[in-house]
This record gives sequence, structure tokens and C-alpha cells, in this order.
Amino acid sequence: MKKQELIHLHGLLAEVGNYFEAENSAQIDFDEYESLGVRPTSIHKSKTDHKAAVFAMANAITSEMTEAEADETVAAKAD
Repeated sequence: MKKQELIHLHGLLAEVGNYFEAENSAQIDFDEYESLGVRPTSIHKSKTDHKAAVFAMANAITSEMTEAEADETVAAKAD
């Protein structure tokens, strides 16, 4: 993946995180991501830095989604 594509993916993940928080009244724990100091607008950072940030952000989002899904109750109904 090219650096430009990785930066674009980084920005899209940031939007997904914002959307998920808004729709689910949840707070995603982005501590690991924020400790990296790389934002989608940090175009001067290396490709490797953006890759690490994308993985950290994706892990934080999926962890919160998994927790939210586990807490969700499903109504029993017959087919």
C-alpha cells in the first residue's frame, strides 16, 4: 500500500471511530493510538508511522465494537 493510500485509510478510520462513538454513545479508548502522535493530517510522518497508527486505531475500534456487541441483548424469536 502506498503512503498516500495509507493516509487516506487513516482518515477514514478516524471517521468510522467518530461515527461509532456518536451513534452508540460510547467512548473508544484511543490511548495507544494517541501515544503514537500520528494523525491523518500528519503527512510529514513516515509510512511506517501511519501504518502503526492505523493498526492501533483499528484495534481500538474493533475492541469497542466487540464489547458493545457482547452487551447487546437479542430478543428471542422463532423462525
